[in-house]
Amino acid sequence: MDQMEDPQELERKIEQAARIASRVTDQTTVERLRAWIEELRQRPRRRLEGRRTKQAISARAREIWEQNGCPAGRDLEFWLRAEAEISARDGE
Repeated sequence: MDQMEDPQELERKIEQAARIASRVTDQTTVERLRAWIEELRQRPRRRLEGRRTKQAISARAREIWEQNGCPAGRDLEFWLRAEAEISARDGE
C-alpha cells in the first residue's frame, strides 16, 4: 500500500467499486469486487495499527535505554528488544 494514499482517493475507489458491483450480474465478479472493497476499507485501519505499534516500540525502546543509563550507540539493540517485547505482547 502506498503510505501517502489520500483518504479521499481511497473513499472514491470504494464508491466506484460499489457502483460497479451493483451493476454486475456475474456472482463471481461481484464477490471479487466486494472483497476488494473490504480490502480498501481495511487499509486505513492497518496503517493506524502500524503507526500505533511503531509508537509503542519507540516508547518502550526509550524506557529500556533510560533503564540502562542512556548509553550512546546502542539504539538498535534497544529498538530490537522493544520490538520483540511488543510483538510477544501482541501475540504476533
